[in-house]
Amino acid sequence: RHIEFQVFGDAYGNMIHLGERECSIQRRHQKIIEETPSPALTPELRRKMGETAVCAAKTVHYTNAGTVEFLLDEQGDFYFLEMNTRLQVEHPVTEMVTGIDLVAWQIAIAEGKPLPLTQEQVALTGHAIEARIYAENPANEFLPVTGNILLWREPAGEGVRVESGLLAQDAVSIYYDPMMEKIVAWGEDRETAVRRLLYALQTTTLFGLVTNIPFLQDILRQPAFQSGQLSTHFIDQHLPNWQPPVG
Repeated sequence: RHIEFQVFGDAYGNMIHLGERECSIQRRHQKIIEETPSPALTPELRRKMGETAVCAAKTVHYTNAGTVEFLLDEQGDFYFLEMNTRLQVEHPVTEMVTGIDLVAWQIAIAEGKPLPLTQEQVALTGHAIEARIYAENPANEFLPVTGNILLWREPAGEGVRVESGLLAQDAVSIYYDPMMEKIVAWGEDRETAVRRLLYALQTTTLFGLVTNIPFLQDILRQPAFQSGQLSTHFIDQHLPNWQPPVG
């Protein structure tokens, strides 16, 4: 599994984490579905990994937002992978379970202000999950596609958050990353969050070019996904020859 911890440090030596994100669902070694909390972590393992993440960031006197990433094996052993010195694409799921505006925290720390919370004051509530919407063809080795957006209607509903700058008639060109938007869902528990995300994907309207939306829906429908049996090989194991639905 690919597990990362959101860390924050200020200029006064304070360092905390805001919980983990499970980022194991990947294609071409790039994440497409992320969630928090991870269904694999026990409270004790979360404590150990969180303390390790904080220690790693504190050792290099890091300030502001960062992400410490680990690989986690089936025995519960974890291994340092890398540290990203920025906010990640998937930071909204952390915002939704903590109620914290991470961008506002970044600005405040850059202005020289101390962290507003201690580790003991960080509270995580419910479950959040995010899907990345790409202009790509999952049936053709996930290669990017280009085209014009003819119609775009974003989903809505309880616990649903959309991050997008899309407009009808926008052109998706070869000059930028093919990720177009992020759809995030929060729920009191993982089952609710997954159900809300699936419904949000089903009610998203995006015409004009091929996207990975049907593929994302099929991932969420997999029994192994719904039971939390995730790994970085999930797509190869469960959807190796995926084809779009007919009709």
